[in-house]
Amino acid sequence: MNSFILALDQGTTGTTAALIDALNYTLVDKINHEFPQIFPTPGQVEHDLNDIWSSVEKAVTELLKKNKVDGSQINCIGITNQRETTCAFDKKGHPLANAIVWQDRRTQDFCQSLKSQESQIRKKTGLPIDPYFSGTKMRWLLNNNQKVQTAATENDLRLGTIDTFLLYKLTSGTSFKTEPSNASRTLLMDLETFQWDQQLLQTFGMQKHFLPEINDSFSLFGKTKNLNFLPDGIPITGILGDQQAALFGQGALAPGEMKCTYGTGAFMLINLGEKLRSSEHGLLSTAYYAHQGKKHYALEGSCYIAGAAVQWLRDNIKIVESSSESEQLASQVENLAEMEHLLFLPFFSGIASPYWVSDAKAAIIGMTRDTSGKHLTRACLDGVALSINDLISSMKQDTGLEIKSLNVDGGMCANNLFCQIQANFSKINIVRPKIIETTAYGAALAAAIGNGNLKISKVKDFWKKDKEFTPENSDVDYYNKKINQWEKTIKQLYFAK
Repeated sequence: MNSFILALDQGTTGTTAALIDALNYTLVDKINHEFPQIFPTPGQVEHDLNDIWSSVEKAVTELLKKNKVDGSQINCIGITNQRETTCAFDKKGHPLANAIVWQDRRTQDFCQSLKSQESQIRKKTGLPIDPYFSGTKMRWLLNNNQKVQTAATENDLRLGTIDTFLLYKLTSGTSFKTEPSNASRTLLMDLETFQWDQQLLQTFGMQKHFLPEINDSFSLFGKTKNLNFLPDGIPITGILGDQQAALFGQGALAPGEMKCTYGTGAFMLINLGEKLRSSEHGLLSTAYYAHQGKKHYALEGSCYIAGAAVQWLRDNIKIVESSSESEQLASQVENLAEMEHLLFLPFFSGIASPYWVSDAKAAIIGMTRDTSGKHLTRACLDGVALSINDLISSMKQDTGLEIKSLNVDGGMCANNLFCQIQANFSKINIVRPKIIETTAYGAALAAAIGNGNLKISKVKDFWKKDKEFTPENSDVDYYNKKINQWEKTIKQLYFAK
């Protein structure tokens, strides 16, 4: 009887369940279930944790049924997740509040109040003070939600990121754990120890017992229990935050290897190995993974908006009916001279790396009466690619490496035109693997290692190239001028006093 690894990729807009053959590590099939986004007020983004759990149950049930796989054939489970999104639940696993999503900006004033401590906090965590990170959201819940306050008083509070919530539910409350790639995104973990830091906990008004235990990323986190869609006893043996899982799924085992994932946002990571390095150019120092007691690190560049900008074209101004149509529509711009003054700045949730302007807003500038849907769509793709070009520039400056190519993954890189645009702006080769669901795949490989079925040195063997996009010689002036326009506009709009 065949055996499989089940990977759960819990993302910002939906949950993907993926089956990977446990013998040859090929992707068998995947199912995605979306869930509603909640926007209480401008700048606030929430998820109903019950909706998230329901999406997990539906995706797994449908995946197993479609492929005629019995739950007993699941060898082990890997989890990957949207990282900074913050959960509050009680010891029975019942949500106490909506999850506060990583895009949420409600803690901006508190973050501003900590600016005098930013240097000290960044030295310990590798992170700037920004509403993006979980510790600020946990503090907000403790100070503003009555149910959370009551649970804290009655010693009935669990706080964590999505991985912790899913693990807790999968194990019927018997496992309250996380691992460093997620814990490092909270502003509460010391990067040198991979443990919660008492001074940071005090700064954010946090009690250590509210938080999960930090385990190695590839280890036995617990076993399934009391579920109606999976049998008891399946080991959960790998957990990685989504961007670290994607880096792992790309086979980036050696220092200097890097990737960019284009999902709701876009995130570029470079493997630093076992040497922690701080950034001088707006990037984040973060945990990559922990294995057999050894700590591995990465540098990260974060863009809050990537695929979400295309979703905005689809859902808000209805230029396209599906995200996939963006390639066809943008391709209709045959003369780039029509785009000369048009610029799309996709900063709907502020600017992250390398500028870190938390109150920035999105903008479209340079429109004329001739501007149409095809121009706006092309400008949108340009804007995302320009955001990533900023990250590449910072990576070059921080590492001193000559970056000649970039591995990409995530749904947006299925867009061939976009990949070509990225290559043209950044003047490097863009390399797309056969499996662009690298996040789920990385979680499956992590689970296989944690379960003792795979050696970490073998991970690179499973990576296969699909297509490589090389910089074009035509329209070089357009791309160079657009980069200059981008840099000048950001300074004028977001830094002018």
